[in-house]
Amino acid sequence: MKRWRHTHTHAHTLAAVSATLLALTGCGSHGNAADAGPSADGPLAVVATTPEVADFVRNIGGADVAVTQIIKPNVDPHDYEPTPADIRAIATARIVVKNGVGLERWLDQSIASAGFTGTVVDSSQGVPQRKRDPGVQEATGGDPHIWHNPRNAKTMVTNIERSLAAADPGRAATFAANLATYTAKLDKLDADTEAAFARLPAAERKLVTDHDAFGYYVDRYQLTFIGSVIPSMDTSAELSGKQLTDLVDKIKSTGTKAIFTESALSPKTAEAIARQAGVKVVGGADALYGDSLGPAGTPQGTYLGAEEHNTRVIVTALGGRP
Repeated sequence: MKRWRHTHTHAHTLAAVSATLLALTGCGSHGNAADAGPSADGPLAVVATTPEVADFVRNIGGADVAVTQIIKPNVDPHDYEPTPADIRAIATARIVVKNGVGLERWLDQSIASAGFTGTVVDSSQGVPQRKRDPGVQEATGGDPHIWHNPRNAKTMVTNIERSLAAADPGRAATFAANLATYTAKLDKLDADTEAAFARLPAAERKLVTDHDAFGYYVDRYQLTFIGSVIPSMDTSAELSGKQLTDLVDKIKSTGTKAIFTESALSPKTAEAIARQAGVKVVGGADALYGDSLGPAGTPQGTYLGAEEHNTRVIVTALGGRP
């Protein structure tokens, strides 16, 4: 089976950044939570790893947090390489919030290089995790794409609210109120998505995506996952010739109507498979948000907007009413 991975390491970059930070700060740990008191005089400095986690922090923290988002929209989080600016942001933050479930494999070394001694918040704590398919490449650990089930997102934002309140008790009531408001929006998203798929016959709810990023979504809304162009929950693999033929055959035999591309991945392989299978490719402005959110300032630049977009595109393409 043909596979590829990034083979370079971050060691030299991180070492250089660490040296720079030491020169700038004298010890590389100033500004961390260990040295700072409650941030009543200014917003709480928070680093969030992914677009989804950053959006959650902004909704719960509001004006009382200053969020530095490490991974920008349409950047693959699985093999991300931290920049010197990322390390500097971590060094001066009081809290670092991550998705967890192994998504940010680069983070521990980045934290060590930054000399960070503050609080690292794993937003996945308490989320029931899907196991990886043992027949799929990179089959170790759990499925990290937990946010695609809004019920999991509720757990994530609750974890975030607790961490913000612990770091800044004077604003705990505000964080709690923001949590209640946002949780209600997540409940509405969940109900609206369930209702959208209820209008689509169960036999039509067949999904083929760029990579295996929608397992929690498939389970929550009772879809049938036919397969993915990249046979993995991360993006460090590609189809072998046999797997490609098998996927084409499965698309044909199941009567699947479309292949959905993703905003952060090239559509070329999906387009080639679709031609062989005789089905349409859903992409361009209708590409799904699998690992990322849309550009800042757009509806899809928020978690709620991206998930609403995904559901509208899937239901419409499979023949239902959005």
